[in-house]
Amino acid sequence: MKPAWLTSAAFYRKLTLVCYPSLLVFVILWHALLAPNEFLSTWLVLAIWVTPLLFPLKGILQGNPYTHAWSNFILIFYFLHSLTTLYTHPDERLWAAIELLLTTGAFIGATYYARYRGRELGLGIKRKKDEAVVTNAGKRG
Repeated sequence: MKPAWLTSAAFYRKLTLVCYPSLLVFVILWHALLAPNEFLSTWLVLAIWVTPLLFPLKGILQGNPYTHAWSNFILIFYFLHSLTTLYTHPDERLWAAIELLLTTGAFIGATYYARYRGRELGLGIKRKKDEAVVTNAGKRG
């Protein structure tokens, strides 16, 4: 049996609210101060790395389960970046490990918050089978 806090939307919301904004701040620090790109302008690099994280920020701060769910598509980009950097840039492994930790925390938090909060609100995704039953029922009557 799982502890109650592991099936609580509130726990995963807190995890997301710690990791997601921390990831945003860390990405800014990494690419502007800790290891700036020597070939590209800092502003261009920040625009490329920070802009995607800003899209779901409002919905995450408001606690929208749908936004939490689709923010994972953006987080995958940072997850892959951290894994690639761990392998290809030995001098930036610490920064990549921090990015990986924050991204993983945000991903887990957002995923389970969307799941548990969606259940609390009675939200769900209709299955094709369910839609076919409704469509066929309407044609008979």
